[in-house]
Amino acid sequence: MDPQAVRNILAQAPPMEVEQAPLAQTEDRLIPVDPDTDIRIRIYTPEGTGPFPLFVYYHGGGWVIGDIEMTDASCRMIANRTSHVVVSVDYRLAPEHKFPTPVNDAYAALQWVQQNAAELNANASKIVVGGDSAGGNLAAVVAMKSRDEQGPAISAQILIYPVTNLDFNTSSYQSFQKGFGLDRELMIWFGQHYLADEADSRHPYVAPLLADDFSNLPPAFVITAENDVLRDEGLAYANHLQAADIKVESLCEAGLVHGYFSNLLVFPDRIKAAIAKIAQFLQEVE
Repeated sequence: MDPQAVRNILAQAPPMEVEQAPLAQTEDRLIPVDPDTDIRIRIYTPEGTGPFPLFVYYHGGGWVIGDIEMTDASCRMIANRTSHVVVSVDYRLAPEHKFPTPVNDAYAALQWVQQNAAELNANASKIVVGGDSAGGNLAAVVAMKSRDEQGPAISAQILIYPVTNLDFNTSSYQSFQKGFGLDRELMIWFGQHYLADEADSRHPYVAPLLADDFSNLPPAFVITAENDVLRDEGLAYANHLQAADIKVESLCEAGLVHGYFSNLLVFPDRIKAAIAKIAQFLQEVE
């Protein structure tokens, strides 16, 4: 299907009535990412006095679909249970905006958050990046890009079933290629729309698993789902970071499928448990 047709179908789905974690406030803003373009962010401020540490969150959707509404309930819960100001980023989508535009938007949002931390009642020296699926990919890539360009210091990266490679041929791709929430053919479709050419698939800012250097990256908490095509590449990325002496905690969620983290209606207890583990990890590394 055409990407816009898929977006239109998803937009017609009725809103889910799910638990809304209590917060001090939420606010939508437009921020500049280049001289001619603003993107939307949503700021979730926890209850308390602050200044709070920061958590920049990137939603999933294969770089092609999805938005900050999709992860609203999960981001609220992250802010509530970790006492971080969460900034959820509505980066531009492919194929209208192919690689590297989503990466550049994600990185520009990180820079904006650091520069405007005081206004957010937050601490510019304590910034976490995180996301799910393609958003987990962007979080890993932003951490790498910030290291490479001496950008904002990142205290941790929270990668939830991240895309780390685009070869579609791991054992988990073979085992779960159809019928488990994220099909192999759909991942290929996402990649075709995200990339301008085949060479981009090997760029470390597309496939961070293929990077030459994993040193000096932030501590990482990597969550994978047992029944997910992306499981093996997420675990492989965690192993590469560990081999480079990066502090890593890895959690493979038994019995779960791709997409669970943004589905509070079906998986509330598992999401709460995952966020509790994220909170514990952040207390250890920040």
